[in-house]
Amino acid sequence: MKPQAYVFDAYGTLFDVYSVQAKCEEIFPGRGADLTRLWRARQLEYSWLRSLMGRYEDFWKLTGDGLRYACQFLGVKPGQEQIEELMQSYLALDAFPESGQVLAKLAAFPRAILSNGTPAMLEAVVRHNGLEGQFGHIISVDELKVYKPHPSVYQLAVERLGIAKENIAFVSSNGWDVAGAKAFGFTVYWLNRQGAPVEELGVLPDAIIKSPLDLLYLP
Repeated sequence: MKPQAYVFDAYGTLFDVYSVQAKCEEIFPGRGADLTRLWRARQLEYSWLRSLMGRYEDFWKLTGDGLRYACQFLGVKPGQEQIEELMQSYLALDAFPESGQVLAKLAAFPRAILSNGTPAMLEAVVRHNGLEGQFGHIISVDELKVYKPHPSVYQLAVERLGIAKENIAFVSSNGWDVAGAKAFGFTVYWLNRQGAPVEELGVLPDAIIKSPLDLLYLP
């Protein structure tokens, strides 16, 4: 059955979270790659931990907390102005080159973003990349105060689109997000750019793709 709508994860799927590395390297020469990787890892870990703890803070706060931890761990000492520069870079992530192309080619279908990001973060990065007209809905976990992969987050897309979950194609580059979406009941396409193994979480994606443009050729 062909999907009736496409829902995309934002960070790592449409937008390159590692595009902040240039700013990290500019501020801390020789430490940019390590800072970028640890920052992203802590940002995600804090989202899962806060969900389990029942102590929600929005994704902007978690992004800042992850950055400060990463700096402390690596022994670099940014001033407040440098922290603000790095945080602003998260509002101007680069879209992957194929993101705009595939969204345009899927224009006949309802398209949405479903993300951990706050509404303001998502609107900023969409605007920065000139993708404002590509989405009928930009859905944030912020209205629920819990992060992916909680099932209630995926239910938000069903409610907003008004389409049965099995008829919604969910696209993510994050293996843990793919597992959560499949366990919920979406048709799930894993954008596996790195050729990583499937997460050992007891569910499999419906298809594994290397590029978003592969969506156009799935049966």
